[in-house]
Amino acid sequence: MILAVALFMEQMDSTVIATSLPAIAADIGTSPIALKLAVTSYLVALAIFIPISGWMSDRFGARNIFRMAIFVFMIGSIACAFSNSITAFVVSRLIQGAGGSMMTPVSRLLLVRGTPRHELVDAMAWLTIPALIGPIMGPPIGGFLTTYLTWHWIFWINVPIGVLGIILVTRFLPAVEPRSPRPMDFPGFFLCGIGFSGFVFGVSVISLPAVPVIYGYVTVAIGILAGLLYLLHARRAPYPLLDPKMFRYPMFRAAILGASNFRMGLGALPFLMPLMLQLGFGLTPLQSGSVTFVSALGSMGSKFAASRTFNAFGFLTVISITTLLAAIFLGINGLFTAETPLFLIMACLLIGGLFRSMAFSGVNAMAFGDVDDADSSQATAINAVAQRISMAMGVAIAGGILEISSSFHDGRLLIADFHIAFFSVSAISALACVTFLRLPHDAGAELTARGRKRRHAEPEEAVAENS
Repeated sequence: MILAVALFMEQMDSTVIATSLPAIAADIGTSPIALKLAVTSYLVALAIFIPISGWMSDRFGARNIFRMAIFVFMIGSIACAFSNSITAFVVSRLIQGAGGSMMTPVSRLLLVRGTPRHELVDAMAWLTIPALIGPIMGPPIGGFLTTYLTWHWIFWINVPIGVLGIILVTRFLPAVEPRSPRPMDFPGFFLCGIGFSGFVFGVSVISLPAVPVIYGYVTVAIGILAGLLYLLHARRAPYPLLDPKMFRYPMFRAAILGASNFRMGLGALPFLMPLMLQLGFGLTPLQSGSVTFVSALGSMGSKFAASRTFNAFGFLTVISITTLLAAIFLGINGLFTAETPLFLIMACLLIGGLFRSMAFSGVNAMAFGDVDDADSSQATAINAVAQRISMAMGVAIAGGILEISSSFHDGRLLIADFHIAFFSVSAISALACVTFLRLPHDAGAELTARGRKRRHAEPEEAVAENS
């Protein structure tokens, strides 16, 4: 519960800013679409610094790193509140991301190392339940503060939460002695950082009218080149930062590659929906936040039934069906108009949140389903990086689609532009189902009680042969 304070603060911050993007853009003199750079910069910062979070925890002690991360996140929040330009705002979000990158992986790594594989679905669900309160509270609180005060208060609110987190960690979290970490791959760290940031920022910049498009293509090229250099470096390095050999595990490979498509929709939804409700439907930030928070309610509700559902119907069946249904409900958002009753929009967001969260409970457990204990740290780092990069790509793609679509009618955002964006990211998310269906029919059986009972009932010779 104490570790989940970090997840709560991070998740609430991400949902609060999504509701307030139009107000922030108007105040600092930019367009709401351009502010996708602020959203992607935070996610990219997470992806850059997450891989070294495990090394820093081992080197300096998990509790010390956890407290430092909360403090850096608070500093980034204060800097965001004082930002008066898009450049300052993007840099401040990078600082926030640097702090956030150290909070979540440390708690998740401790969880994975101390939990049996067959309890991972339940454990992942319970870890995130306190954090899901953040997305539920975020949109209404962000909408209220933006409507009746100013958007600056959505960042000031992180300060008392952060102070409370530091006090609780200091008072109750046991002091873990620093361990002897494996050597740090600093060349790999710099190459990964350049690769991730170059590619994602380049894709985001390509569709920005205020920036010459050549800058975007050059940045993407630099990112791809750095990524290729890292792959060459990883083949020779004794302890690569992110080991490509981890993809030898079939379930891990499917969890990373397939779920990345799925998460693009997750990254795009909180960016697109508040913009459509405010710029397309004319709702206030408070009204918008009062609509979108139900998606988080659906996510929380599914956590209580995740384990029983996977046990009853089988791991691969549930994850394939919920992935497809979540993508369909993402596309349904593209059918809404200003005349659509708000209760119908909220109902679809609620059901979509249920399916989406159920799928993520399975995906998060799948990433560790066939990974050896010795490789759990690498699995945690690669999984966390893939989550942030794919979500950042979702925002970049959604913003690019809006920019391209609106360019056909003088750059004004119309409801039809949002419909096109929702249909596009929905199709991308649905591709994850194809990846999961290509797995063997018994994939993930060890992650469910039904699969474990069936496996234990087989003769020893059959078990050895299947293994």
